[in-house]
Amino acid sequence: MQRRDFTKNLLAASAVSTLSSGVLEAKNTSAQPAFKLKYAPHFGMFENSAGKDPIDQLKFMHEMGFRALEDNGMMDRPIEVQTKVGETMAKLGMTMGVFVVNFDNWPLQTSLASGKKEWRDKFLQRCKEAVEVAKRVNAKWMTVVPGNYDRSIPIGIQTGHVIESLRMASAIFEPHGLVMVLEALSDTPDLFLRNSDQTYMICKAVNSPSCKFLFDMWHMQRNEGHIIYNIDQTWDEIGYFQIGDEPGRKEPTTGEMNYKNIFKHINAKSQASGRDFVFGMEHGNSVKGKEGEIKLIEAYRASDL
Repeated sequence: MQRRDFTKNLLAASAVSTLSSGVLEAKNTSAQPAFKLKYAPHFGMFENSAGKDPIDQLKFMHEMGFRALEDNGMMDRPIEVQTKVGETMAKLGMTMGVFVVNFDNWPLQTSLASGKKEWRDKFLQRCKEAVEVAKRVNAKWMTVVPGNYDRSIPIGIQTGHVIESLRMASAIFEPHGLVMVLEALSDTPDLFLRNSDQTYMICKAVNSPSCKFLFDMWHMQRNEGHIIYNIDQTWDEIGYFQIGDEPGRKEPTTGEMNYKNIFKHINAKSQASGRDFVFGMEHGNSVKGKEGEIKLIEAYRASDL
């Protein structure tokens, strides 16, 4: 019932734009057409409309036209929940996006950059556990963050430590066809991995199909800008994209980034190279409640190809 009510509200709220753009059929239907790109919401993004249950949220996402999901906290969910999510997504024909290989407390720790055996062992153990989680949820990509700088040693030595650990992790993932995607972040200047050229260099040095770049466009806008240029420069090492407008880290159309042009550019390159990407919606809703969830879907309809 909640999903039907939501759809009626969405149709009413967007009637003018819908009729002019042809985004939705004129008839009142409970399901919307699939988006052209694989945008991946996360659990909680539509809970005001779909309820707290993750399976109900998944079904709602599908009805709204989304064909992927990402869940940073999947590794910490009970096995039975992981299994149910994987089974439901398979039935719906949805793609699993990233979950995080959460091996450290990265805002406070140096982790992989330090080269310390305790961090490397912890990381590699979590990579082995991530393989089993990936099997349950039919995942291919997993987010990895190396952690903070160790400012007591030179940057080149720290980079070597990170590359060595990532090569070991790649050896774990490669036999299963899995890919860890390295995320450069903007949360604090203490973070070791912050820029696209740095991430590109590390991926080239690791030299594995299981080590690629997670190009989070919100973080990259904050750290360096030139989004389309840097996508082009690092294209062959990008394995996954994430979305968030700046300022605010909310849905497209709420900030300064022209996501419609960015999506068109990525799609054109994807078609030319025969590649397919998931676009993780790693952002908040600009407006609270059901109204905000309607607004978010409208924003993606306006920004889709």
